[in-house]
This record gives sequence, structure tokens and C-alpha cells, in this order.
Amino acid sequence: MTIRVLIADDQEMVRRGMRRVLDSQSDVEVVCEAADGLTALELAERHRPDVALLDVRMPGMDGLEVTRRLAGPEPVVPVKVVVVTTFDLDEYVYPALRHGASGFLLKRSGPALLVEAVRAAHNGDSLISPSITVRLLRQVVDAKREPRVLAEPLTDREVEVAGKVAEGQTNADIGAELFISAGTVKTHVAAIQRKLGVRNRVGIAVWAHEMGYSTQPPS
Repeated sequence: MTIRVLIADDQEMVRRGMRRVLDSQSDVEVVCEAADGLTALELAERHRPDVALLDVRMPGMDGLEVTRRLAGPEPVVPVKVVVVTTFDLDEYVYPALRHGASGFLLKRSGPALLVEAVRAAHNGDSLISPSITVRLLRQVVDAKREPRVLAEPLTDREVEVAGKVAEGQTNADIGAELFISAGTVKTHVAAIQRKLGVRNRVGIAVWAHEMGYSTQPPS
């Protein structure tokens, strides 16, 4: 099945670079591009993409509002959203995740992570740039939250995977280190999210650090 993608960014060079990366994949097709938020909404309604890659700062309507309208509780048209931006700011990260974004990437993350984020979003998973995950974790650890009690405990393997997620590793990285496939890692991540009652990898990482299951402290 081909993953149909919308790219919205006010810089043509950025859109061209993303299209080049994504169209080189056999299972991904860029079906439309937008240079502003309003056009992104219109194209989403017209083309019904599976995943939208949205910049935060766009004319007409910013990417956070577009995210809310596409991935929020009452979407104009339901689309999985990955926010891709230059700016690693709390004022962007938190609203994007609250509005239902399936991923948050920095533009410097590179092509491999971009492709993985698109696939993750399409499959109902989420991917957040490792540097953002670590920074959010540092804030949570500093706040000294009380660890939660789970109704359904994680298996030993799930605990191991959760620890790797907390270190900012992707599914491919975790699979290579644990000698399992990336698909198996994805299955474990989905089970962990269900048991913890969290929406994304940051939620998993927070829990793993609270419980001391990460071998690398946030720094």
C-alpha cells in the first residue's frame, strides 16, 4: 500500500528536498504541496492524504492550527500529522502533541528519520526527534513526578524496549541492538503505549525514566 503524503512548508527548497526523499521510497508518494496553511487544508480535503508534513511557521494559518484541524478531536478531514520544523521550542512541541500530531521532527533530523516518521504515523505509531524527547524528559525528571502504578504490567522485553525509547532510539535502532525486526519493535511499542495509556513515545520515555529503566539519563 502506498502512503500518500501532503507537504506544507513556505520554503520551496524545503518542499523539494522532502519530495525528493519521499518519492525515492517505493511505498511513499507525495500527492500535493502547499506553501501556506490555508492551502494545506484545502488540499487535504481535496486529495485526502494519509500523512501531512507541516511546518509550524506558515502564512495564512500556522502549522499548529492546521494540525488541530486535521488531527484534533473534530478534524475537517482526518489526516495523520507530522510537524517538521526548524524550531525546537516548547511553545511548538506541546501544542502540536496536544492537537494530535503523530510526530514532531526537526528539519536537521535527516532523511532516514523523515521517512520513518511518515511510516510510523501511517501505521498509527509516533516518532519524535530524539533531542526533543531527551529535553522533555529532563523537564519531567526535574519535576520529580510520582511513578504511576500499572493495571497490566509490562513484559521484560517491553521494559527493555521502553528503556531504549527513553534513550531516543528509533525502531530500527532498537531492533538492531536487540536482534529483532523493526516490525516487532513497533508491535512492542504499541503494546507499551496501550498498557501505559500514553499517546506517543515521549509518554513511554517519561515512564521509563521514572522507573529507572533507561541506561542514559537525560542531559
